[in-house]
Amino acid sequence: MSGQTSFSMMNRTQLKRSSILRMAGVEMVDRDGIGETFILRAAKIAAVVVLYWFVSITMVFLNNYLLDNGDLNAPLFVTFYQCLVTVGLCWLMQLFSAAFPQLIDFPSVKFDLKTSREVLPLSVVFIGMISFNNLCLKEVGVAFYTVGRSLSTVFNVFLSYIILKQTTSFKAMLCCGIIIGGFLLGVDQEGIAGSLSWSGVFFGVMASACVSLYAIFTKKVMPAVDGNIWKLSYYNNINASVLFLPLIILFGEVERIVSYSHLTDLWFWSMMTLGGAFGFAIGYVTGLQIKYTSPLTHNVSGTAKACTQTVIAVVYNYHSKSHLWWTSNMLVLGGSSAYSWVKSHEMKILPSKQPNDSTQEKLFGEKGNMGV
Repeated sequence: MSGQTSFSMMNRTQLKRSSILRMAGVEMVDRDGIGETFILRAAKIAAVVVLYWFVSITMVFLNNYLLDNGDLNAPLFVTFYQCLVTVGLCWLMQLFSAAFPQLIDFPSVKFDLKTSREVLPLSVVFIGMISFNNLCLKEVGVAFYTVGRSLSTVFNVFLSYIILKQTTSFKAMLCCGIIIGGFLLGVDQEGIAGSLSWSGVFFGVMASACVSLYAIFTKKVMPAVDGNIWKLSYYNNINASVLFLPLIILFGEVERIVSYSHLTDLWFWSMMTLGGAFGFAIGYVTGLQIKYTSPLTHNVSGTAKACTQTVIAVVYNYHSKSHLWWTSNMLVLGGSSAYSWVKSHEMKILPSKQPNDSTQEKLFGEKGNMGV
């Protein structure tokens, strides 16, 4: 009996010691079953989050710089060029993946006209999404951008009910009410400050609606691209590049492009290409952050990033905002975070009855030239 007691005490001591060692960073097992220190894993997660913040915030400011160009004023052309850069980077990633399969995992994609036609209806929504998103950013600037583009969650709930007949819980609806309240308060405060752009608000609402439509209808198109988001991005950007050409002509951007004084400047094309590269990169770092954390943590990180982005924009432009203006941002960000938490909790309770849309919305809503 005393031997069993001694063995039990020794077992508990070893378990405690093992826990302390893990906490101290001696060793733990990650999701893939590979042993690594706690400190190393924490460092990896921190590095991924920092990378996501850097890419996302830099991309927003870079796109704002490119779009807010009074001399050029060709937002469709800017978006079209970013789509071309994404297609080019997809080709490069395929080459690198074939050459260095241990380092880069990227699907091999060969253009197929049948697949392109199957993706085409979604590409139309995609064009609306990235065009309205960039037009919103051009009109309202970075400071009001978060509020202007805040109704994606609300449209997601509304369109899910109309199209998919999926109901939403009272708690989730309450979160949507908070977001709408923050949006209306933000519009009101922008109007009082004299900086309200009704066209920017309209573009933001339309962009939010397109983001939700894109997330909902993507599930129908995914089988055509073998369920691979990079293949979907490849075909979407090819289709968009073709469809943008008549739009550029129709909206009279050709004359503005030809008469642009810096059209042959290396700096201009470097910034345009960099904007496209960051647009491509955001899809990768978004997936990376979800992989190393979770969809819910990614949403929280995105909310905190949006708050930081707004503060940077206000400070950088030397703007003075009222307490109610800041309150509107907090309502939008708080409502969005609360909605993510509620949906995550509901999916844990009823996984088979809950639509898996939160991750999709984030992945497709933050795809570089697709939006942020």
